[in-house]
Amino acid sequence: MGIDDTIGAGPSGSAPPSGSSQNPWAPVQMYSNTQTPRLPRDLHPHSSNVILTQVSKLVDWGRSASLWPALFGLACCAIEMMATSASRFDLARFGAEVYRASPRQADLMIVAGRCSVKMAPILRQIYDQMPDPKWVIAMGACASCGGVFNNYAIVQGIDKVVPVDVFVPGCPPTPEMLLHGFNLLQEQIREGVPNPPDPMKVR
Repeated sequence: MGIDDTIGAGPSGSAPPSGSSQNPWAPVQMYSNTQTPRLPRDLHPHSSNVILTQVSKLVDWGRSASLWPALFGLACCAIEMMATSASRFDLARFGAEVYRASPRQADLMIVAGRCSVKMAPILRQIYDQMPDPKWVIAMGACASCGGVFNNYAIVQGIDKVVPVDVFVPGCPPTPEMLLHGFNLLQEQIREGVPNPPDPMKVR
């Protein structure tokens, strides 16, 4: 028996059982082989891979996603600021986990806690040493308006010393509140909102 005679034969070389076809999937294979091949999903004949934007918007987006805060914890709000960088809240998701001890490497100042009159000149000096563009977040009621310390020794709001972009209320504010204030600052940077007027220069 030749090779052609064994095609379609049974296991022992016998003839196939009656009523069975050679290849039950032949119609399906013939239909699929005659189809027009599909284009890759990431390509389209009527579109091109071009993104149109402004350079300023691209720069602002990069700045908002890579803020480096300066270390300036003054009181109990600093503990909540430290907790924001921990694994539970993870400020690194927004690209701001790199707290810098040098103001020349930072572009964001988070004033966490009350600021005394003696500390105000140091606060201003560190702010002046930060390169432009720079932003300030007043964290907590004490940094925003003096809080419960309504006396001659505490500055009644650091916006009298440095321009503040975002005020975060609370005594002390939770890490979620600081994250919300941080997100508001990111939106301001992406929208190109300018810094508030400098209180030390408008006088």
